[in-house]
Amino acid sequence: MPLLPFALVLLLGMSGPAAADVYERVLDNGLKVLVKPDRRAPIVTSQVWYKVGSSYEPGGITGVSHVLEHMMFKGTENLEPGEFSQIIADNGGDENAFTGTDYTAYFQTLAADRLEVSFELEAERMRRLTLPEEEFVKELEVVKEERRLRTDDDPQSLTYEQFQAVAYQASPYRNPIIGWPSDLEAMQVDDLREWYQKWYSPNNATVVVVGDVNPEAVFALAEEHFGPLEAEPVAPPKPRAEPEQRGERRLVVKAPAKEPYLIMGYKVPVLANAEQDWEPYALEMLASVLDGGASARFSRELVRGERIAASAGAGYNAFSRLPGLFRLSGTPAKAHNVEELEAALLEQIERVRTELVAEDELERIRTQLIAGKVYEKDSVFYQAMQLGQLETVGLGWELVDTYVDALSAVTPEQIRSVARKYLVPEVRTVARLDPQPLDGDSNGEKRRADNSNAAGALADAR
Repeated sequence: MPLLPFALVLLLGMSGPAAADVYERVLDNGLKVLVKPDRRAPIVTSQVWYKVGSSYEPGGITGVSHVLEHMMFKGTENLEPGEFSQIIADNGGDENAFTGTDYTAYFQTLAADRLEVSFELEAERMRRLTLPEEEFVKELEVVKEERRLRTDDDPQSLTYEQFQAVAYQASPYRNPIIGWPSDLEAMQVDDLREWYQKWYSPNNATVVVVGDVNPEAVFALAEEHFGPLEAEPVAPPKPRAEPEQRGERRLVVKAPAKEPYLIMGYKVPVLANAEQDWEPYALEMLASVLDGGASARFSRELVRGERIAASAGAGYNAFSRLPGLFRLSGTPAKAHNVEELEAALLEQIERVRTELVAEDELERIRTQLIAGKVYEKDSVFYQAMQLGQLETVGLGWELVDTYVDALSAVTPEQIRSVARKYLVPEVRTVARLDPQPLDGDSNGEKRRADNSNAAGALADAR
């Protein structure tokens, strides 16, 4: 293992509670409860993670997980629509939810002595959601407008959506989390009822609590409020393996926009399916070498140096249920075009495939990346996020304890190895945004102005 610089050793030593301080209990109905005490402030974050997201959805009902997430705030057998959020606000807390490809999660942050409020409300909507037709009709329109605002009228988001659909052929990651427009148009409240009944049960959920709490007291509250809920049979989703890609794929997206945009992606493994345990960590370090802040290669060489790019980025997520993509993206600078930007990005890829990253460069990137991971522990919310995500995608929360060590152990040879093995043309997909005149739609500018005013309303729609 490479030696860590002294400053980083200090950071690791001051990083707060370790994963060994996580306490676990599984109730008789299958609900898993994770508790991590953090007594630096008298607050608590409570999160409920369900093992279901857009990658579980079959064709015809894409977006159902996200629409159901909205409807979880719209009434239960004992709560009127909107009452859940009002009770949290009355107790001085905040709450929200999010849907991902592999999970749907709900959270509240409150004073530590109000945790029972959160548990009582979450247990209520775990099995007693009412899904009234009139609320569904209104909320579905909110989701449609959200899609128009964030995807249809955003050229880069639209390009990304088309890129995903071409990069994947069979993997459910090809579908947008918010759903395809035709599926949203055809969606019925009964689709949500079936989805809710199928996936929202205690044995398909994990409750994560981080904050100024006593683990045994949390377990007692969980037993009181969630314990009486009955488990339901939950069948795992059928496998939808992506077939081997046998050549580069390209697409052009034409949409009203001010400037071109480029996305490239390579098929890569994740922690759940990698041939070698270290490969995903090497891919993450590679992404940081290219795009790990102002000192990384893209920013230093393409944006500030050669000035080919107005922006350039690299991204990779090792924590997913199914294999994913190593992505590169960017916008060319004013004096350059998208072809020149693509050539510059590919030159950077070829460089990491043929040359070893210098040890001093890797040390700087390693220090910055790991320090960022350590500082994330300052947030009780993000600590809970890490535990919930790892547990829900099937990696196990214990990975929190070894993640930083695994990153720090990555070598220059391993970075070059994964670049050579996975960043090859045969598994590459390239999408380009071809900007069309903004005045092509006579209502386009007005709609964009309206959308800027609508953004806040959508954020508060729940």
